[in-house]
Amino acid sequence: MNITLHSRISMVPIEIRKDQKHYIVEDMLKCEYYEMPEVCIETINMINKGSQLVEIERKLKEKFPNEEVDLVDFAKQLYELDLIEQIDGVKIEKKHSPKEQLGLLWISPKLGKFFFNKITVLLYSVIFVLNIVIFILNPSLFPHREDIFVFDIMVVNVIFWLAFTFIFVLIHEFGHVLAIRAHNLPTKLEIGHRMFFVVLLTNMSSVWRLKPKERNILFLGGLCFDTVLLFVSLISQLIFPNGHWFILGLMHLAVFDIVLRMLFQCCFYMKTDLYFVFENVSGCYNLMENAQQTIRQQLSFLKFKSSSEVIFTGENKTVFTYSLFYFLGIVLTIVLYFMYYIPEVIYAGKQLLPGFVQPPTSLLFWDAVLFSLQVSIFLLLLLYSYWKKYRSRI
Repeated sequence: MNITLHSRISMVPIEIRKDQKHYIVEDMLKCEYYEMPEVCIETINMINKGSQLVEIERKLKEKFPNEEVDLVDFAKQLYELDLIEQIDGVKIEKKHSPKEQLGLLWISPKLGKFFFNKITVLLYSVIFVLNIVIFILNPSLFPHREDIFVFDIMVVNVIFWLAFTFIFVLIHEFGHVLAIRAHNLPTKLEIGHRMFFVVLLTNMSSVWRLKPKERNILFLGGLCFDTVLLFVSLISQLIFPNGHWFILGLMHLAVFDIVLRMLFQCCFYMKTDLYFVFENVSGCYNLMENAQQTIRQQLSFLKFKSSSEVIFTGENKTVFTYSLFYFLGIVLTIVLYFMYYIPEVIYAGKQLLPGFVQPPTSLLFWDAVLFSLQVSIFLLLLLYSYWKKYRSRI
């Protein structure tokens, strides 16, 4: 690869869309998206007209006298992003294979619009406020650490909690899927992780085809469905306060799971749905990477490699604001662990450890063994998620 100022290059098929502050460039072959300022878009337009880089650089320096213009360096960046198709008439061999295509096109956009339109969005907002009012008037309904222990047998508790979590997460993700399909965009479900949690993830890359104001409801689609599920669980407890212990236990478990997952949405350092809303509203993308870079620069004892992410002019204030949310999210995580998860693990350990010294014919023994097996499966899924993430970076 030899690019000089006298080179002529051609680019792969792309589509350019105006965003809040800059432009979004879509690689049509790989369905990848890049944010670029106006000077880069002007450069790409001139490249597509077949001009030499030296001619383009001269025109850009006249039009953007305050910008640092280096066409050879920019062309090399385009090459690294696999956006160059030919250099001086020589076709470039692609370094990366095309990414897996998105799908779920069998879900009708009409179904998506049924769940996500102006009326339903207003309804979701009203239900969200009602949930808060219910908690204020009935604080006893707020999750308690013992809500997970519906049964005396620990294995059954874990099975029900995992089943509830899986079902609710699936419903949450289908909220995203239906919101995306309402705009007739493709997507897919993947296995991922948020810190130590194995989760299902909806591929949201196609949202960049929409205008900024249209994206928020796609990011909030899962929380809209969570809000409805939480409302049903709370109302059930209010209507049937003396109902069957099993039904009430499941409703308490549902509230516990949904509320904690909604609270974790405030932990922006895990790139949650609310993180993407904040990113979209501010118009500053790659906030997490830029904030981490800023934090490491301020903390001199942290050694770090220079990041390839770019902080555009005027974004420093937004990055600083996000850094505060970043730390608050970490504090919230620590609080939730000490309030709920650590006490639950300690309680489960006290209940299970005596079971290992019981004979194989004892129910306590098999409760301890099967619980350990459940934990092992969870850890394997978590390792698979980390392996998949590591593999995608190679």
